[in-house]
Amino acid sequence: MSNQKKVTAGILLIGDELLSGRTQDTNLAEIAKFLGPLGVQVGEGRILPDNADVIRDAVRSFSARFDYVFTTGGIGPTHDDITADCIAAAFGLGISEREDALDELRKRYSESDLNAARRRMARIPDGASLIDNPVSQAPGFQTRNVFTLAGVPQIMRGMLPDITHRIEGGSKVYQISVEASGIGEGDAAEGLAEIEARYDGVSIGSYPWFNDDLRGVNFVARGTDKAVLDDIRCDIESLVVNLQS
Repeated sequence: MSNQKKVTAGILLIGDELLSGRTQDTNLAEIAKFLGPLGVQVGEGRILPDNADVIRDAVRSFSARFDYVFTTGGIGPTHDDITADCIAAAFGLGISEREDALDELRKRYSESDLNAARRRMARIPDGASLIDNPVSQAPGFQTRNVFTLAGVPQIMRGMLPDITHRIEGGSKVYQISVEASGIGEGDAAEGLAEIEARYDGVSIGSYPWFNDDLRGVNFVARGTDKAVLDDIRCDIESLVVNLQS
């Protein structure tokens, strides 16, 4: 595994229920936390409707732009679970019911319970490799650099361990955080920009917080060099002391 290159991922969250506000997404954060220690940086996340053309085009675009792509949602047994077909269409592949996927479903369902709806979950794009699902047994799958996972957070989390060995990561990103009370983002903006300009390849963000009695800011710096981040921590702490004095 290289510790020099930058490896990126894009995340596509699929489902009308996310866009309507009925369901609140947690999968993006979960996947980003999973990828960080593997040396993969999330470059973009997008929520998509249950629209075949939109999903197909987004998968194709993200696959070309990022080293890895993760999709969540739309691989269940109902008529509007269209992700598998969209993945196949994005790469010009066929799709069919696979016996190895049916074998996974048989761990949960008897043969009589494997009705036409449930057998839809065994339809896999040609050439894709299965992703183990220890929670509900319906497998995800990897098509080229695209990992297609369930939308239910508990099930999605259960699939992640079977992806670790498939990832070739790059430079791990570390972060430091400095909390400052009694000041606002605007107070620190100029000094923070000067600090960031002194260091290449580092991003610094400020995140305000408030309570009934006090306001403050959390300053967060991210980069691939721990020693540089230690220097930045000292610079930010000095800036905070000056602003608070």
